[in-house]
Amino acid sequence: MAVDRLQSPGAKMKVADIRDKPASASPEDNHPDVLDTLANAWRARSTGGLSPAAGLLAWYDWALHLSLSPGKQRGLLEKGLHKQQRLARYAVHAASAQGCPTCVEPLEQDQRFASPAWQRWPYNVIHQNFLLQQQWWHSATTGVRGMSRHHENMVTFIGRQWLDMWSPSNFIWTNPEVLDAIKDSGGANLWRGAMNFLDDVRRLALDDAPAGTEGFEVGKGVAVTPGKVVFRNQLIELIQYTPTTSDVYAEPILIVPSWIMKYYILDLSPQNSMVKYLVEQGHAVFIISWKNPTAADRNLGLEDYRQLGVMDALDVVTAIVPERKVQAVGYCLGGTLLAIAAAAMARDGDARLQSLTLLASETDFRESGEIALFIDESQLAWLEAGMWDKGYLDGKQMAGAFQMLNSRDLVWSRQVREYLLGERQGLNDLMAWNADVTRMPYRMHSEYLRRLYLGNDLAEGRYRVGGRPVAIADIEVPLFVVGTVRDHVSPWSSVYKMHLLSNAELTFVLTSGGHNAGVVSEPGHPRRSFQIATRAAGERYVDPQQWRAETPLNEGSWWPAWQQWLAQRSTGRAARPAMGGTHGAYVPLDDAPGTYVAMR
Repeated sequence: MAVDRLQSPGAKMKVADIRDKPASASPEDNHPDVLDTLANAWRARSTGGLSPAAGLLAWYDWALHLSLSPGKQRGLLEKGLHKQQRLARYAVHAASAQGCPTCVEPLEQDQRFASPAWQRWPYNVIHQNFLLQQQWWHSATTGVRGMSRHHENMVTFIGRQWLDMWSPSNFIWTNPEVLDAIKDSGGANLWRGAMNFLDDVRRLALDDAPAGTEGFEVGKGVAVTPGKVVFRNQLIELIQYTPTTSDVYAEPILIVPSWIMKYYILDLSPQNSMVKYLVEQGHAVFIISWKNPTAADRNLGLEDYRQLGVMDALDVVTAIVPERKVQAVGYCLGGTLLAIAAAAMARDGDARLQSLTLLASETDFRESGEIALFIDESQLAWLEAGMWDKGYLDGKQMAGAFQMLNSRDLVWSRQVREYLLGERQGLNDLMAWNADVTRMPYRMHSEYLRRLYLGNDLAEGRYRVGGRPVAIADIEVPLFVVGTVRDHVSPWSSVYKMHLLSNAELTFVLTSGGHNAGVVSEPGHPRRSFQIATRAAGERYVDPQQWRAETPLNEGSWWPAWQQWLAQRSTGRAARPAMGGTHGAYVPLDDAPGTYVAMR
């Protein structure tokens, strides 16, 4: 797509630099032999980008060390015999007595066997046998001395995936809920399930969105907060939202979402839009809408995202609201990039930030959760070859990786519900947004995985901007950091590590929910709670578990506490800024949500 208008003074030069990058600047340098790259690219097509070598190395590490551990083998044999004895006793009692105590209870988050139908014989014995097997395999894949931690995590994960696939809840004859539905409906549930399956196959073949997304059209059902696109370059559109109060807080808010996702997760339906909430509280709000990259953008790197994204947006905001600092907000990977930009600004004496809010954003990647299972040298070589072939990482491939992290709920339980029970799950706005996938450029994604996830360069002082390293410790503005309890992408204990990297005043919030639902947690949302505490600048460190044990629990949404924090760090109220600034500095180009958000 051609650039409609390059409105910042340095933008034209930056785009030209991107277009004229020499081949040596590309991650292709990581591949010493083009033939190897071509071969791996061809193989990656058939494996969805997953490296079979990585899985085989993990399995070999486990199998070899287990074979050399007679004590572990003896313990597993004893556990297996003990579990079989428990199951046999339970089977005898369960056949003659209703409601006898079970051998094992499923984990709190495992709802597959929650229906009373699973307490009937023989299904109670069937699901108890499965849960005991699950326990045994967890013991078998953990605690094997000599294994690397990464391989142990991989084998445990693969074992869990395999067991979830063979769960008795996934099959007609071992699932009493499905059998009851067949009896009650005369098999109509299977007919409806077959129609659901054929509809999904058709949509997949035609590259259509999942069923139910039609009711959430961007700019109509979602992303409807009034505003204008006031700036556009090769990579972003900047949206300025229309104020609804007579005056506003003096410092504007700039939101940097992740380019892994469409920005409107923070502007969903009117009742749960974070943007709308902030505007109604009297804030002048700007947000970046990232372009969905194509093969032509393959050489865009992390530095391009910092320059054309964060810094260009900051230039525009400070031009529209002159002589005012900015309250910057970053979400997920957008927060990581914002932290890099803030550290570089602090190093260079750029004092345009008033505060920094990071939502589910990691800056130390050493304990980045199960997503790290897909990140090692073998996997990256495979992934880079696949991206080299296309010029980008396909959004569906990335979505598939995230689904694997919670396949029990997102894959198998959904298929049971929709294909065996014949029940189409109605989509909400968050689910429809999640189906609106994005891509990532080859160069940027390779740099992101290697420099941040694999190398942990930012936390360890090796990440360079402009040829010089940046340090989070240089950031002195107040920090507001949010982690979510059930986050598979950015585990809250990893997000909490900002306490170790920064000596500035830091307010940390731990909220219920996951990576997305915990952030989109509007006032009035049922069953929401959070913990919040502030560490003064220079105060001693408290480890995350102690922090959680000592910090009081608050019922409700964390948004009002954050809004109050933002208001307290404002210098007062001011007149509403003109849309695009005074004297036509940035004449609005389009109505929100703009054009980039609609690109597929």
